[in-house]
Amino acid sequence: MTDRPQTPLLDRVARPADLKQFSDAELHRLAAELRAETISAVSETGGHLGAGLGVVELTVALHAVFDTPRDKIIWDVSHQCYPHKILTGRRDRIRTLRQKDGLSGFTKRSESPFDPFGAAHSSTSISAALGFAVARDLGGVIPEGIGDAIAVIGDGAMSAGMAFEAMNNAGHLRKRMIVILNDNEMSIAPPVGALSSYLSRLYAEAPFQDLKAAAKGAVSLLPEPFREGAKRAKEMLKGMTVGGTLFEELGFSYLGPIDGHDLDQLLPVLRTIRQRATGPILLHVLTKKGKGYAHAEHAADKGHGVAKFDVVTGKQKKTPSNAPAYTKVFANALLDHAAEDDRICAVTAAMPDGTGLDLFAERYPSRVFDVGIAEQHGVTFSAGLAAAGMRPFCALYSTFLQRGYDQVVHDVAIQRLPVRFAIDRAGLVGADGATHAGAFDVAFLANLPGMVVMAAADEAELKHMVATAVAHDDGPIAFRYPRGEGTGVEMPERGEVLEIGKGRMIREGARVAILSFGTRLSEVETACEALGARGITPTVADARFAKPLDRALILDLAARHEALITIEEGAIGGFGSHVAQLLAEEGVFDTGLKYRSMVLPDIFIDQASPADMYAVAGLNASDIETKVLDVLGVARIGQRQA
Repeated sequence: MTDRPQTPLLDRVARPADLKQFSDAELHRLAAELRAETISAVSETGGHLGAGLGVVELTVALHAVFDTPRDKIIWDVSHQCYPHKILTGRRDRIRTLRQKDGLSGFTKRSESPFDPFGAAHSSTSISAALGFAVARDLGGVIPEGIGDAIAVIGDGAMSAGMAFEAMNNAGHLRKRMIVILNDNEMSIAPPVGALSSYLSRLYAEAPFQDLKAAAKGAVSLLPEPFREGAKRAKEMLKGMTVGGTLFEELGFSYLGPIDGHDLDQLLPVLRTIRQRATGPILLHVLTKKGKGYAHAEHAADKGHGVAKFDVVTGKQKKTPSNAPAYTKVFANALLDHAAEDDRICAVTAAMPDGTGLDLFAERYPSRVFDVGIAEQHGVTFSAGLAAAGMRPFCALYSTFLQRGYDQVVHDVAIQRLPVRFAIDRAGLVGADGATHAGAFDVAFLANLPGMVVMAAADEAELKHMVATAVAHDDGPIAFRYPRGEGTGVEMPERGEVLEIGKGRMIREGARVAILSFGTRLSEVETACEALGARGITPTVADARFAKPLDRALILDLAARHEALITIEEGAIGGFGSHVAQLLAEEGVFDTGLKYRSMVLPDIFIDQASPADMYAVAGLNASDIETKVLDVLGVARIGQRQA
């Protein structure tokens, strides 16, 4: 395409080894071309733009200095990996990012040997890198071999406890490995906590006011024996009030901070580390998220996640919708209740914007808490708030809640504390793929004694469930809702408190009953229209609750119909399994009831549009129609009835 950038040097790169042919001056120009290509590609696909732009020079330097895939570069979260993918033989597919049958938006082991470890959630890279380093020293054998292990982790991800657990272990083992702290002061939300303050002070003091000049002064020391260079860098840092002592106490040799956008600094530092390091090294680099693209640099989130956009104007091409987003419905409903109840407070883990709690923070800043990338702490913190008489709403994505499951069990459920879990991104989420699909929360929450589990069928139901959670003080309660816009139903002025464990009838019919849990209800309605043309009129009900079940409703549906079908946006072991347990205990199967449960299949579904993902899952309207016909023994068009 004529509007794509001219990239004569990048055109010569088929694999990272090709970077060895370039001079340092040419690597500077290559970085500029790589940045332009990244912007161009993401403008066509959407995705995580700012993070990748922030590590362009670092990506070039790492692949120029190290010998990948033998040397393992492990990107934490890995949403910053687009430039890495371009340099590692995937440039011809880079404009399929996050699309069906295209490249993943994250590193993925099955996609390339240059992706030694998959990611998508944060703070795992140091643990994985240590695993490679230990395996190397134990003689581990994989086809491409094992050389150096390099973890690239952001300052936001470094705030998670898992990162420190890994560093403590690595420092104890004294294995040669490299951790690059990519400090851009801009995780998805502004980093919080003592660590971020510590990192800020590292370069806010007078000796580092002119960061570039000071860093170059440190680099000039490095061609000397590494130990001497490290010693002098350490002494210079100790002239400040803090220095690198935190990391050194964990057993790492600390070097930095240096300018992560200056290849004249990065290349000699990395070359020296590669030549002389013997134990664990932490290199502290300072970068700017969205670097080199003004529209990303000036955005509040530095272009963290973008839709397709115009490269010249930066304007994103989003499809307008008349229906409100589920996340905003939750946030506004919670604000309405918080205005009347000062016990209501909110907790999130580094996702105030994504969960809608940025709106809460604007109005009630003293009652909202962003705990950073620390879901375990966030859950137990919420439990403490609840034990002290507050009404905490712990708002997390479904997949992020997985990280706090032990705390949900031990600190919340066993103590029957009334923590309200607002579970965003339930079900299949589209371009982020399997790593962000909210598939398992119903199964892992509904098996806990005393836990109430709800799923909203539409945005109006979500408003009712927020009201229900506010009023529920007898133990923990959770409600789940998907990403994106609602269905466009009429919204109530105020949410109603639902009776715990009671569903609702949607339509009366005959022969087959469909019991829906969650937003597949709209697909059920579409399927019923098609079935009506065949003279089949299913009964439809909205369960609302997976725990406790509406026993009376379920047993009534089973008694009045020859078949019962449940449908949900969750994995095996969830709502449908609980219904089956009830039917078995009550002996309903002995009466000849035909029971079917439509759930997410026992596979991880790759990225695509949500509709395409649900087609793979077999949970769209046509699949529901087919299931009804099959269970009733009705032949479909083009088939003979057996």
